[in-house]
Amino acid sequence: MALTIGIVGLPNVGKSTLFNALTRNQVLAANYPFATIDPNVGVVSLPDPRLDKLAEIFGSQRVLPATVSFVDIAGIVKGASEGEGLGNKFLANIREADAICQVTRAFSDPDVVRVEGSTDAEGDIETISTELILADLQTLEKTVPRLEKEVKIKKGDAALLDAAKKAQAILEAGTTLFQGAAAAGLDLADVASLQLLTAKPFIYVFNTDDAGLADDDLQDRLRALVAPAQAIFLDAKFESELVELEPDEAKEMLAESGQDEAGLDQLARVGFDTLGLQTYLTAGPKEARAWTIRKGWTAPQAAGVIHTDFERGFIKAEVVSFEDLVATGSVAAARAAGKARVEGKDYVMADGDVVEFRFNV
Repeated sequence: MALTIGIVGLPNVGKSTLFNALTRNQVLAANYPFATIDPNVGVVSLPDPRLDKLAEIFGSQRVLPATVSFVDIAGIVKGASEGEGLGNKFLANIREADAICQVTRAFSDPDVVRVEGSTDAEGDIETISTELILADLQTLEKTVPRLEKEVKIKKGDAALLDAAKKAQAILEAGTTLFQGAAAAGLDLADVASLQLLTAKPFIYVFNTDDAGLADDDLQDRLRALVAPAQAIFLDAKFESELVELEPDEAKEMLAESGQDEAGLDQLARVGFDTLGLQTYLTAGPKEARAWTIRKGWTAPQAAGVIHTDFERGFIKAEVVSFEDLVATGSVAAARAAGKARVEGKDYVMADGDVVEFRFNV
C-alpha cells in the first residue's frame, strides 16, 4: 500500500538530518536553504516486537515488518504560495503526499542559521500553515465559482459546493482544514476530490535538544498549539547517532538519555496511525509478516493484500488475537482453548489479528 508522508519545514530545521536517520541513508544535509531540491523517498520499517515473538513460536526463518514511506521535500519559505524559493515545486510535491510531517526547530544553536523572519517554533509553524492556507484559498477561488455555475445549470454537485464554501470560510479565518474542520462541521471526506493541502493529516516533529526534551511546559504548550495533530519531540542529531549503533548499544544509550523509545520509532508508529493504517499478522516456518491494511477493512479486503485471488475466492478466515496466541503457545493450543475464531466476509479486522485465510478460486 503505497501511502507516503511528506516531511516539510523551513530550511535548516533538521529535515534532512531526520530523514537520514529515518532511512539510514546519506541524503545531503547542509547548512543552507534548498539543500533538498528534488524530494528523496525513504521506506522505513515499522517497529513491531510482536513479529519476533511470532518468529519464535513458528520457527520463522525471517521477519518482514510493515513499512512507512517518507518523502523529504524542499524547505519552504515565506511567499511559497506565490512561487518564492522553490514554492511551486514544494506545493506540487506535498500535494502528492498522503500526510504532512512538519519538522519545526525547537533548539538553540547559533552555528545553524535561521532563515529570515524565523525566531521561534510558534512563528515557524504559522509561516508554513499560512503558505499552505494561501495555496488552498487560491485553489478554492477558482473552484467555487466553477461549482456555482455547474450547480446553477443543474449539472453540478450541490453538496460539494457547500463543503467547498465551508472549507473556504475555515481557511479565511486562518485555520488549516485539518485543525478546523471538526469545529466547523465539515467532513474532510467531502472535499477529498479537491486535493486541498491543509485537509491532509498532520504530524508535528519538534527537533529539539536535551533542554527541550526535559522541558514539560514547552512540550505541553506546543502540543496544545498543534492539536488535534500529534506532536513528537526528538533530537534529530542524537537520533542520527543512535541508528549507527548496534541494537544493544542503542538501547543502552537510549536508557542513559532517559528515554524508553527512540524518537524515530515513535515517528514511524505515529505516522502509520495518522495514515489510517493498521496491520494483521501471518506466520509460518518461512516468515513472520505484518501486512498493511486500512482501518475498518473486512477480512476479504485484507486477504486481497496478499493476493487478489485470496479476496476473489475468499471463504473464511481463522483468526487468533496475538495476545491469545502468545498465552496459549500455538495455534493448535489456541483452538483447543476456544481462542481461535472462524470469521466470514463481514468480519472487520483488528490490529494484531494473526490470520490464516481459506479461499477457492
